[in-house]
Amino acid sequence: MLQISLMTERHRLAKLLRVSSKNRLIDQGKQVHAALVRIGYGSDVILNNDLIDLYGKCGRMDMACEVFDKMPETNVVSWTALMCGHLQQGNPKSSLLLFCRMGYTDVKPNEFTFSTNFKACGVLKIPENGMQIHGICVRTGFEWFPAVANSVMDMYSRCGRISEAEQMFNLMPIRSLISWNAMIAGYALVGMGEKCLLLFQKMQRQGEKLDDFTFTSTLKACSGLGAIEEGTQIHAYLITRGFAFSVQAIVSGALVDLYVKSGYLFEARKVFDQLEQKSVISWSSLILGYAQQGNLKAAMDLFRQLRESNIWVDGFVLSSMIGVFSDFALVEQGKQMHCYTAKFPSGMEKSVANSIVDMYLKCGLIEEAERVFNEMPERNVVSWTVMITGYGKHGLGREAIRLFNEMQVEDVEPDGVTYLALLSACSHSGLVEESREYFSILCGDCRIKPQVEHYACMVDLLGRAGCLKEAKELIHNMPLKPNIGIWQTLLSACRVHGEFEMGRKVGDMLLELDGKNAVNYVMLSNIYADAGYWRESEKVRVSVKLKGLKKEGGCSWVEIDKEVHFFYNGDERHPLTKEIHKVLKEIERRIKEETGYPYEVRFALHDVEEESKAESLRYHSEKLAIGLALVHGGVEEGGRTIRVFKNLRVCGDCHEFIKDLSKVLKKVFVVRDANRFHKFEDGFCSCKDYW
Repeated sequence: MLQISLMTERHRLAKLLRVSSKNRLIDQGKQVHAALVRIGYGSDVILNNDLIDLYGKCGRMDMACEVFDKMPETNVVSWTALMCGHLQQGNPKSSLLLFCRMGYTDVKPNEFTFSTNFKACGVLKIPENGMQIHGICVRTGFEWFPAVANSVMDMYSRCGRISEAEQMFNLMPIRSLISWNAMIAGYALVGMGEKCLLLFQKMQRQGEKLDDFTFTSTLKACSGLGAIEEGTQIHAYLITRGFAFSVQAIVSGALVDLYVKSGYLFEARKVFDQLEQKSVISWSSLILGYAQQGNLKAAMDLFRQLRESNIWVDGFVLSSMIGVFSDFALVEQGKQMHCYTAKFPSGMEKSVANSIVDMYLKCGLIEEAERVFNEMPERNVVSWTVMITGYGKHGLGREAIRLFNEMQVEDVEPDGVTYLALLSACSHSGLVEESREYFSILCGDCRIKPQVEHYACMVDLLGRAGCLKEAKELIHNMPLKPNIGIWQTLLSACRVHGEFEMGRKVGDMLLELDGKNAVNYVMLSNIYADAGYWRESEKVRVSVKLKGLKKEGGCSWVEIDKEVHFFYNGDERHPLTKEIHKVLKEIERRIKEETGYPYEVRFALHDVEEESKAESLRYHSEKLAIGLALVHGGVEEGGRTIRVFKNLRVCGDCHEFIKDLSKVLKKVFVVRDANRFHKFEDGFCSCKDYW
């Protein structure tokens, strides 16, 4: 009777531990732990295994390891449970180390041990370790256990070895739904959307069962391909089969993402509104979609709803949202977002702090960015790179170099992106010798292979400095195939320094390499126009029209009273257009009288009257944005800093105009264009006319 009573007690304790583990009840689990030790079950293998599982799932790996280390006897379940705990808590390396340690004992791994460590290899993206474990599976006969075979496929897919995953899939004697889903997810993961869709069709033809994971992965593939037609067919298929969109958040979220990335925001919103339990991914996907289409009002309204919904927001979503405010340089909203992050534990993550630093830099608030950067308890290579990039965009090349050197003193190894940020900073500040030195260090670093972008930075810097022959030689001697961008960089430098012959040859070559890009035609046309070859210039521009090519339009925006106003070149849609032109004409008159501003009419068309040239220049988007700011603030001298942002590089005429404007009105103007920041004050620009 006593033995039966003890066995019943043991089963009750085991059940309590498993319930605590399932529901993450750490306090209840600790009480059960104390009870079983007191009763005399402290050495029981099964109960100790349950304790390891409990502490692992509750994030107390220190206690899980302590239980494991005190066990007089362990079995394969003990080892595997501890490995799972490490993996679940984001420490796959410890799982693999434990697997190696297990190899020196008499305990043999089972299919769950192998599956756990294949997943660890996939998370770490270490195919070599995965292949070694795969070899052990082959030798011990575990290779074709379903759980193992599926994990092998998943591991190879995550490590980018899709051909090995395919081979495993094709050789499997029996395929389960998990096998099909693993292969489809693998194709989607590495961007092989076409194969993903073909396998999805094959599943249907063979009458295989489809589940949420199948549809989610296939819709993800459609998003990557921009295959809206196939995606809508899947949507229709789900509707005809009575799929419950309102409660199936994962599949519905994938549909929202597909429609957003394809530009179908109306359809995305319809699916989103059907959801009873909206996932944070669906919220962020739709918000970013509205922002990318320039509908900031809808994005902000949706973000306000997200904040009021009390949904748990993770670091990825916080970083993504901060990125929206960064791209559009929304200072006030960015500051509010910074305060909002403090409400969440994920707001303390490095990725979020890095996004906040980036946001302040892109809004032109260097001091705020420095403060956040200096207060970060822990910084990674991204943190330093973001700050170096920001200094570069503001023309603070010396500060960027100082930070780069300080980063290495802190034992943080720079990566290829860090070097790119540093070289770009040197380029914006005209630090030719320093850039040569660091480019040489990069080329001698065995860890990092210089990419085309690094060479393009050097070409840009040498071109700005007038070293055009050296820049051209660097392109010809680089071990990589030069891309279109690097030749465009050289062509731009040829125009700046009036190198007509070299510019004409580079321009002709660009038209051969990339004849469908309107930018190449415009750049070559400008080369001819600057040299006085008007007929040739016009001929190039006519060919653009005949081919139906379009150059990205200039767009500028300004934030006034927390509302963002967008302007395009020649834009007359704003309700205050008349007032904007009136104030711009008045300002132009004052500038001409006080500074002799000559109007850089060479930036306008050559075959129109001088007055019309000046009129066309007045319609440049950045001038319209400044005009609106002056309408709201008046043209009185001094006052607040006016911040304007542009999607392309600021033109020469507008650059001269804003310099003189800052002198006449004694105001500070900060303009962020596609390349860098320009701070105009008292008739000077922070770029020192080097942009």
